[in-house]
Amino acid sequence: MSGSGRLEQLAAELRADIVYSISQTGGHLSSSLGVVELSVALHQVFSIPEDKIIRDVGHQAYPHKILTGRRSRMHTVRMTSGLAGFPKRDESVPDAFGAGHRSTRISAGLGMAVGRDLLGENSVISVIGDGAMTAGQAYEAMNNAGFLDANLIVILNDNKQVSLPTATMDGPATLVGALSSALSKIQASTELRKLTETGKSIIKQFVGQTHEVAAKVDEYARGMISPSGSTFFEELGLYYIGSVDGHNIEDMVTIF
Repeated sequence: MSGSGRLEQLAAELRADIVYSISQTGGHLSSSLGVVELSVALHQVFSIPEDKIIRDVGHQAYPHKILTGRRSRMHTVRMTSGLAGFPKRDESVPDAFGAGHRSTRISAGLGMAVGRDLLGENSVISVIGDGAMTAGQAYEAMNNAGFLDANLIVILNDNKQVSLPTATMDGPATLVGALSSALSKIQASTELRKLTETGKSIIKQFVGQTHEVAAKVDEYARGMISPSGSTFFEELGLYYIGSVDGHNIEDMVTIF
């Protein structure tokens, strides 16, 4: 079986295990099932606990708990003296940050990334849900991350399951399927990043109106490559890749 095939088999077994465990104890089932492949891809690429994965909502952490040695205790989730229903630092070293809910993960990840730069440690990844992205704290954190030029990975888990009513802005249709997957891989490539940085250094040498025109051309070219709104995130100083199929392990491993 190929490497990607083994990861897919692991995801299938992980999903079955979550269904069995939560059917006995109760808890957040659908949200945990929705991040199975994402959790497998993150643990495949990054070295836990040296790399820090910070999840926005605790009930998406069940796959992470099983993958980090707590499978035999999943029947105790949310019970007295059992496993917590969210990441908990004194429960397990791989739980990098403890809190149950909402909108704090990018801020926490940014703080860890700044500390990491001082200590010379590894990657920091913040996973935030679409519901949590409705809070101003998330945008404040992204703005600060862009300003500080922090080496921080933010994953937006857009599962269309916002738990609160939210206002939305209708934008251009998002490309999905094979084309979106291909574009995301291109955007994630080292060669394109190097080309982008080279282009930026050349643009900075222009002066006055010529510089402004060149910068606008670069901005709209990026928007054409990724029509799903990347320019908004890049206005905050973030390099955007998306959208990505969160159930395609091979694509996520490639991009991470």
